[in-house]
This record gives sequence, structure tokens and C-alpha cells, in this order.
Amino acid sequence: MKVAVDTFTPSVIVFGRVVIGAALLIPIALKQGTVREILRGWRYVIPYALAEMIGPWYLISTAEKDITSGLAGLLVATVPIWATIFASINGDKTVWHSTRLFGLIFGFAGLVALVGIESITGNSSLTAIFMVLIASILYAYAVNMITKKLPGVSGLALNGVAMGISAIFFAPFALRQWPTTAIPANAIWSMIGLGVLCTALAFVLFFKVMADIGPARASLVTYLNTSVAVLLGVLILSEPLTLGIMVGLPMVLIGSYFASRKPVSV
Repeated sequence: MKVAVDTFTPSVIVFGRVVIGAALLIPIALKQGTVREILRGWRYVIPYALAEMIGPWYLISTAEKDITSGLAGLLVATVPIWATIFASINGDKTVWHSTRLFGLIFGFAGLVALVGIESITGNSSLTAIFMVLIASILYAYAVNMITKKLPGVSGLALNGVAMGISAIFFAPFALRQWPTTAIPANAIWSMIGLGVLCTALAFVLFFKVMADIGPARASLVTYLNTSVAVLLGVLILSEPLTLGIMVGLPMVLIGSYFASRKPVSV
């Protein structure tokens, strides 16, 4: 995304990745006969598309113009914290277990430290930081909402249809903002990678995991996502490893880990 945003506008990036994702997932879902149940639950699929794709991907794509990919990945690592809070609102009272409560408090402390250091040192835009945080909250809400409202539906069909909805939403903006000059090869490959790997394949795998361990714990995938984002940002894009990331990264990851742990019954 960080490479693509140098050439494409956020609307074009989101449109490109959802078109590719929908083109891959919807035919498979149609062959499996799982699209009909998704269409019956359209009143939940539309807000899911808004909260899981349209809102977050636009916000993150926009934010990455002003912050590093590593910082964006770290902020997305707060998803387990928000997911735990939403799970509690939906009736999961284990969030108040001492271990999970420690995780929430410690993780938020890391987040405050991260935002505070980045704002004081002037390394990053506060507006961009909060845009990614809003995206993370939307991610957590979307998964918890759809799990409660449409339990057991095909994740492949759900996300394929949601990507189609997102493509329709962004089509007018993308057409107006499509580049008029030659598009660099690295931007094209970045868009293809976003659509095939980070959209279609990622959602298929994520929903398989979520079916086994639930939305709050499945969101722990952001641990690896964050580490990879920071590492690739430093090694490939020559992004700085700032003090805010060095302080906030371990605190957010540790907090998210404990916040998402299910207490062991004795």
C-alpha cells in the first residue's frame, strides 16, 4: 500500500484491490452455492462492507501518505483490544478477568506512549495516526457484528459480495481519479499484490481461522502483521525505526496478547 499510494489516490487503491478480490472470490462462492445466504443477509453485509473495507482501507491508504507503513501496522495491532471491548459489549464478560483487564490497560498505555512520543518528536501526523486508529476500531466492530448477526455463513462468499459492494461504491471516484500519466510497474504490481494476497487470500484464510477460535482471538494475526510491516518498512522502504515505535510496539503487542486471552477455567 505504501508503494501504491505514491501513484494512486486512496479511492483508486481501494477500488483496484476490491475489484481483484471480488473477481477471484465471487466465482468460487457461486460454484459453491453460498452466495444466496449472503444476499438474504444484505442488511448486515452492507454495514460489514462499510466497516471492514470501505472505511478502513480508505482511511489507511490516506494515512500512509503521512506516516510510515511500520507505524500504520503498529496502530492496526490495536485491533485485538477493540475486538475484546466489542466482545464484552456483546456479552463476553471474561474481558473483566484480571489477565485480560491488564492487557487492555497495558495496551492502551503503550498506545498513549506511542501517540505522545510521535506527536512530541514531530515524526508523524496526528491526524493520520487517528485515521488508522478509527480504521482499527471499524475492523474490530465489523468482525464482531457479522459473527453475531450472520453466524456460520461462508467467509469466502461474504467477503466476495462485500468487495463487490465496495467496488460499486468507489467506482465513480476511481474513474475520476485514475492516473492520466504512465503508471510505474512497481505500482501495478503493488495493486495486484494488494488484491490477490492482501485481500482475496487473506480474507479466505482469516475466516477459516476465525471459525475455529472466534473473532477476538483471530484478531491476534495483527501481531505478525505489525512485525512484518515494521521489518519490511525498515529493510525495503528505508523507513526510520522511531522511538515511538520502539516504545509502543512491545507494549501494544503485549497488551493485545493478554487482552485477547481466554481465562483458563480451574
